[in-house]
Amino acid sequence: MALRRPRPLSPLREHLRDTFWFAPVAGLVGAVVLALGCALVDDVYVERLQRERDYGSLRDMIHFADTAKSIVAMIGSSVLTLVGVVFSISLVALQMVSSQWSQRVLRLYVRSRVTKGTFAVFLATFVFSLLVQLQYPESSDPERVSSVPFVTIAVAFLLVIAALGLFIGYVSATMSLMRVSHVVDRISREAGRLLVLPARPYVIEHVGERSATLVHRGRAGVLRDVHVARLVRVASAQGVVVHLLPRIGDFLVPGTPVIAVYGEWRRPGRRRRAERAFDAALSTGVERTFHQDLGFGLRQLVDIALRALSPAVNDPTTAVQCVDRVQQFLAEAAGRPLGLLLHTDRAGAPRLVQDLPRWEDLVKLGFTEIRGVATRQPQVTRRLRAALEDLVELAPEERREPLLRQRELLEHAMERDVPDTTEREFALTADRQGIG
Repeated sequence: MALRRPRPLSPLREHLRDTFWFAPVAGLVGAVVLALGCALVDDVYVERLQRERDYGSLRDMIHFADTAKSIVAMIGSSVLTLVGVVFSISLVALQMVSSQWSQRVLRLYVRSRVTKGTFAVFLATFVFSLLVQLQYPESSDPERVSSVPFVTIAVAFLLVIAALGLFIGYVSATMSLMRVSHVVDRISREAGRLLVLPARPYVIEHVGERSATLVHRGRAGVLRDVHVARLVRVASAQGVVVHLLPRIGDFLVPGTPVIAVYGEWRRPGRRRRAERAFDAALSTGVERTFHQDLGFGLRQLVDIALRALSPAVNDPTTAVQCVDRVQQFLAEAAGRPLGLLLHTDRAGAPRLVQDLPRWEDLVKLGFTEIRGVATRQPQVTRRLRAALEDLVELAPEERREPLLRQRELLEHAMERDVPDTTEREFALTADRQGIG
């Protein structure tokens, strides 16, 4: 089975997407650069008009700038006030969403390009409007004026239009975040992107004896991602194969074994430097991310379903929607190789072996906890039964056993918790809508 070279991953890009400060700061810097550029254009244009003695055009530009001066001042104060109002409303909405579904849903808000773009353009418009007011000419005499912010004011108006457009998009995105159907759809799409990773069954012992075991020397935290390109490059230079022992999403403490090295070191004198490079390629944080974590999407869907089935919320329809997406993810994963992910160097030699969740691990993650709390909700149990039966039909022969086991456990749980035969038969009838 031929294995294509995996596309290089970018941990830096993903880390920046998980931060909220980068886009607004970039917007502020961009506003300063744009203001300086517009001022330069204005200076060049005014200088050309004076050289051509076109004082009539200059007089019109000065009149336009004086007329728009109060409008530009109002833009700055209004945009800053709007930013405060929008941010306050957003905090209230996010608190409601996190308390009703899951705190991990807030990552969708933080990673939203619309949200970051809106705040970046708002702040950029505010800073730009302040800089515009510094460029007004001190004299109204066309022959003595050195600069007239004609282009700068026009750009300020365009920024206001862009801010209003993004504000509409921001409101729409925030409202979507408060609707569970959009949330679970976004989670399932994010999780499904990881299923394109090439993987094949691999036996690590084929590469030789283990020559070293490296331990985690960074801060304690969740293994968010690994810099695959760096690990492959260093392993290729040393002529070894490295096996990443923990899975993405595991919690690491200092001293935890993280990398097993197989083969003899080609450059023993640079071994310590290579070990430091291996350690630097592992990134830990306070929470899991979608970047390389295959099971994180299922984890979030199950968390939302469990919260929906709790007595405080009691929303079985939301749990059914989560089961819909769990089935979708498992149906896409059913025909794909899982287990070990093998990365090769440019010559095609194996250099990095990375553990992925196995098929049975994904099935247990998707169904076990929901099944345990859904026995008193016939809408959910009927949907679970339908999902399991559909997956049994879709999955290859060798992957049906975990699904059949989940179906058997569902029947045992219903026998234990629902003694009435008629009610139990109704609750175990497969129904893709739960109770349609």
